[in-house]
Amino acid sequence: MSADKRISLAEASRRAGVSTATLKRWATEKVVPVRRGRWTAAAAAQARVVARMRERGHSLEDLKQAGREGRLAFGFAEDLFPRPEDQVTLEEVARETGLEPELIERILVILGTPLGRERLLGPEDVKALRHCARVLAAGFPLVAFLQLVRVYVQSLRRIADAEVRLFHLYVHEPMIRDAVPELEMAEEMGELAGDILPLAAPLTEYLHTRYLRFFLEQDVVGHMESDMGTAASQVHHVPVTLCFIDLTGFTRYTEEEGDLEALDVVENFVETVEATLPPEATIVKTIGDEVMVVSPDPASLTEWAVGLLARFPRRPQPRVGVHYAQAVYRDGDYFGTHVNLTHRVVDRAQAGEVLVTDRVAEAIDGREGLEFEPIGEVSLRGFPEPTPLFVVRRAGG
Repeated sequence: MSADKRISLAEASRRAGVSTATLKRWATEKVVPVRRGRWTAAAAAQARVVARMRERGHSLEDLKQAGREGRLAFGFAEDLFPRPEDQVTLEEVARETGLEPELIERILVILGTPLGRERLLGPEDVKALRHCARVLAAGFPLVAFLQLVRVYVQSLRRIADAEVRLFHLYVHEPMIRDAVPELEMAEEMGELAGDILPLAAPLTEYLHTRYLRFFLEQDVVGHMESDMGTAASQVHHVPVTLCFIDLTGFTRYTEEEGDLEALDVVENFVETVEATLPPEATIVKTIGDEVMVVSPDPASLTEWAVGLLARFPRRPQPRVGVHYAQAVYRDGDYFGTHVNLTHRVVDRAQAGEVLVTDRVAEAIDGREGLEFEPIGEVSLRGFPEPTPLFVVRRAGG
């Protein structure tokens, strides 16, 4: 439905979740802008947002001011994803899918949104749970299935959060600064959101297929080339090159230069890591000014790290720690003693320095173009035995 198409007062009341009398009062007091008594989808959406804000304790005067500034206009975009009217109980879904109610509860907890915590489920929820039941009935282990769901949730939640935040920063806020009238703003934003946000599904499907094919190939290659002992490997452990990179003295730099300048530095740093990373390497996560990268190949990752640091001649300069070992893989992340050790290694590195363990040095011994300078056995916090470390540079550099 178009944002400016007229709807009845009763329909506006249903959409906003408040009485018709309340809507009339809000319209009279100009808390919700209504042109000549003509209720529209955009006005009803704004009334729904006002109702939510009232429940959270905000005054009508504050909401009136926020409305005039256009800060409530984004509510119309919710109409792109209407709540289903037909809902069933969790117990009914359990009977239909064959999943235990406790397992459905567990899945909903992993989903983590307020919608997921409700015990009434809509048709799309039921459809998704039917698919979960088919996957488990096919023999996929429950423990792996729950990890996979958790990874999906974490990744897609981040995508959805970025979509909304970027839309707000680059579309909504400029309209507020330009003093676009509130209903006009709601209508424009609704139309634009309707054109842009649905792009996510086909793009996500395309990227998922692309990366699935890539990682399947990497897994086959890893099984063929791994010399870390498949028979002796522990369950859930995988051989991997672990790498942490951070910006030296970043906290002090932020204090001296300010948050905005520091944000630009971090964005440039992360973008450079993403743009230059070897094809087989993967960014696991970014936390502030720190990036965690993994790769099946210690040689290419170490070469890349040396080249990366040459791109940052000024402060705050990155530093790198690299280790090669068996790590625990879970929920799309890596854990265990060797991950902690790698983190300690980067803590000991100096600005503009790539510091690697003896396992990395041994794995790529004889690699042309690199020089390894031993700095001795170094005591790392939390580890009783000293660890042999090496500074890596370009040969002749």
